[in-house]
Amino acid sequence: MSRAAVSYSCGSCGYPLNLTSSDRIASGIGSEYRKSIKNGLISFLSVDLSRFTQVDEVHCFPVSWGRYRLKTKLLCRKCGVHIGYGYGDAPALCGFDSPNSSSAAYKKFTVKIRAVQPSEDFLDCRTDRESFGLTCHRWLNIQNLKRRSLQFPCSFGIVGPSSLSQSCTDISSFHLYRILTRFQHLEYLSFSGCTELTDSALNYLKPYGSRLQTLCLDCCFRISDHGISLVGDGCPSLTTISLYRCNITDTGLEALANTCLALRRVNLAYCPHISDSGLRALSQGCCELQAIKISSCRGVSGVGLRSCSSTLVYIDAECCNLKPEGIMAIVSGGGLKFLNIAGLSCSNFRNGLEAIGNGFAAGLKILSLRMCRSVTDASIVAIAKGCPQLREWNLALCHEVRILGWASIGSNCHNLEKLHVNRCRNLCDQGLQALREGCKRLSVLYMNRNGWISDTAVELFKLYRCNVKIKFEEVMSIGPNWDNLYDDE
Repeated sequence: MSRAAVSYSCGSCGYPLNLTSSDRIASGIGSEYRKSIKNGLISFLSVDLSRFTQVDEVHCFPVSWGRYRLKTKLLCRKCGVHIGYGYGDAPALCGFDSPNSSSAAYKKFTVKIRAVQPSEDFLDCRTDRESFGLTCHRWLNIQNLKRRSLQFPCSFGIVGPSSLSQSCTDISSFHLYRILTRFQHLEYLSFSGCTELTDSALNYLKPYGSRLQTLCLDCCFRISDHGISLVGDGCPSLTTISLYRCNITDTGLEALANTCLALRRVNLAYCPHISDSGLRALSQGCCELQAIKISSCRGVSGVGLRSCSSTLVYIDAECCNLKPEGIMAIVSGGGLKFLNIAGLSCSNFRNGLEAIGNGFAAGLKILSLRMCRSVTDASIVAIAKGCPQLREWNLALCHEVRILGWASIGSNCHNLEKLHVNRCRNLCDQGLQALREGCKRLSVLYMNRNGWISDTAVELFKLYRCNVKIKFEEVMSIGPNWDNLYDDE
């Protein structure tokens, strides 16, 4: 439980009562306090009476006492539900002066536990929410209604050999049924790493998954096209789905494209059975598609993205068997801002990347051509001239880029801030000089020393461009977080 004071609202309508746990009578915590809690009551020193409707109940004592017992019902001012009582003694004769209804007239207030609930702001704290869920059924129901995301212990955020080797919880149809019937307002659900999850378990998404916006099924190896069709039928509001390493085919993608029309982000990395046909269905059916990951999908050439929507701003196609016409298709939408096509080494790409600079990718800001060993100066010149908005460019291990290419980058990439030239065999003193004299906004240069670059050239770069950090380290992956694609707009 957090140490912050808990504020309470009406348990019926949610009206804020300005009632806080810091005003609770705690000096006598012991057997009396436990007895009060057992009876479902909490005592307070003061309350904000402007939040309540008061109904007085007068209990008379003998006239010789000259006093009466003041007991006032406290009702929620908005809905009229009985919240508790205020107690006090006032020096007046029975039947004469009306009782004073100010807070100072009362000695204590008792509130029925079942009549209140923690306020919205307090419920944003997960640990407090869970603690209150153990208190009574009302607060347990509140916890269930407030939960928006759920991730199983076997789920992992970063996929790798270590995460795959971890023991995974077996999620059965019964488990999923209990989860979805309890938490009916989930917007994010992750089964990533639940390798034994089957299609039949996803049947329960149909009656209970209508609010779901994000679903992660990474490494759910037993999920097939039938399971994906169940996801489509049960989750019409889905905007993000991650199917990393799933054994699905184009049939599953077509089912998604026909039912989840609001999809914006799709992760299909390492899905070996998909092809351009499935990508075409997605790009044509999901008109709001913003980001797609197809890394290591060897059956994809890129042509399936031809005439894609201008909303598509993020494409990660590392180590795909892309073709020159596939590159043209990828940039055809005109809205691309991030493109990763690292790993292209085929000889037919010596000049095949010129399509990136033909005008359709003029808004491109981040480009990774890492390990594109066959890319020539002609492609580099075309991209440097045709993509004036480039801010970060990874050319690590691009061995065929020579002086002409480096000079073009220096003279055309006026907005470039980060450049990766690690292990480029043909980067020499003249090439480094061209970068030094151009790229006026450059702030970071990633490089490695090689036999073609002298220490003198490096020191001259540091001298004339002292505002540029030279980092002798290699970054394998660049790009934005695909959940926040427009943060730097």
